Amino acid sequence: MGFEDDIFISYAHIDNHPLTEGQEGWISDLHRALGIRLAQLRGETPKIWRDLKLQGNDYFGDTIVERFPKVALLVSVLSPRYVKSDWCVKELKEFYKAAATTGGVRVADKSRIFKVIKTPVERKQHPQEVQELLGYEFYQFDQSGRPIEFSKIFGAEAERNYWTKVNDLAYDIKQMLDNFSSHGNNAVEETPIAPTGTTIYLAETTFDLVEERNKVKRELQQRGYIVLPERSLPFYYPDFEQVVRENLEGCKLSIHLIGARYGMVPEGAERSLVVLQNELAIQHSQNSAEFLRLVWMPVGLQPQEPRQEEFITSLHDANLLQTSLEELKTIIKDKLNPTPQPTKDVVAEDGPLRVYLICDQRDREAIAPLDDYLYNQGFEVILPLFEGDEAQVRQDHQEQLQVCDVVIIYCGDIQEPWLRTKLGDLRKIYGYGRSKPMLAKGIYMGEPHTEQKRRWCRTREAQLIQNVNDLELFVAQQIRGG
Repeated sequence: MGFEDDIFISYAHIDNHPLTEGQEGWISDLHRALGIRLAQLRGETPKIWRDLKLQGNDYFGDTIVERFPKVALLVSVLSPRYVKSDWCVKELKEFYKAAATTGGVRVADKSRIFKVIKTPVERKQHPQEVQELLGYEFYQFDQSGRPIEFSKIFGAEAERNYWTKVNDLAYDIKQMLDNFSSHGNNAVEETPIAPTGTTIYLAETTFDLVEERNKVKRELQQRGYIVLPERSLPFYYPDFEQVVRENLEGCKLSIHLIGARYGMVPEGAERSLVVLQNELAIQHSQNSAEFLRLVWMPVGLQPQEPRQEEFITSLHDANLLQTSLEELKTIIKDKLNPTPQPTKDVVAEDGPLRVYLICDQRDREAIAPLDDYLYNQGFEVILPLFEGDEAQVRQDHQEQLQVCDVVIIYCGDIQEPWLRTKLGDLRKIYGYGRSKPMLAKGIYMGEPHTEQKRRWCRTREAQLIQNVNDLELFVAQQIRGG
């Protein structure tokens, strides 16, 4: 296509005024940082330019318009001033028209316009050309709801976030530039990321977890996964539901990050976009046996709104994980690439496989036949600790969840809250320090057998065992892999 320049940065000049004397402006810093990081990623110095002299009362430069057909990409830096500036919006529109004549605005299903959001602007105020793009948010909200821009003048954390976001932007620009054949002869040869052919739905979340979502997205993309949604979700509910359903089709896994706030409610809906995406994923899982869903929230998170507290409470019967972000990444990796289970072998590296048989104290006698059966099959059977204070009992329970190979929850003379608590503990095993997945998880439904209890015990997280035949199949297929 014969592009002469890689990137044009479109911005409002007031956004480049330094807040303190003797420092570079924010746009100048971005220009320099982006140039350095792209050079490091591509092995060649990128050609980046921007308007350095024209002011808001000047005539729109014909030279800028004339150069746009020779520019590969546009970085549009949104701010309150940008969206009010006829000059800036015209730059965006003119590049959009020029791009349509030089291969199209979208290449390999990606936009040639990169939306950088320096200062928060309501999405409905974004220019139409970039309104659907997710963008790169260079700010976060503090506890009072005020935006803190990513810049070293706002402290060490803001500076770290700045460089993380610059890296995200540079990495995505690199991929786009690599798609243009005009750069192919000059680019440094490197091994491209091998696509896995697997698509992941990474649900949009609230502002307090945007950075965590970006980290998960970046790692998934670097591993060759396709991450959806690629565009911002619609503001209106009928359209919102349709787009989410279309995105979920063909996905192997959906990931939902739950924050402290309830989040935005699409127009025409009664629940937030976080709640709605989770509900639609649940519905999709009921129609697709291969579809997996992960719901995660940070350890120690405290909901800041009553509606969010109610939503989080409802999640305790779902696949809710409360771990560090790094542990979540490990869990995602295990879900996408499960470790093959051993076959025809009931011996662990350090002895017999350990089966942790969880039960209530009232069922100690009732589990005796099950205990004996498992022991006679060659397993080391571990029962809960019933003696000692509450802290000791809890600590022992967590330690057994760390080291056991198999878990079976015995549901006899119990109520639903007891079972929910035990299932919740299984979701937290990586937070307790466990480093490898379990071979199998089961729920043994003891007497009395009621329809109500059967519904309690029915879950996708563990195999339901209702009789001796089920138990034999569980041992043969789930544990021994036969």
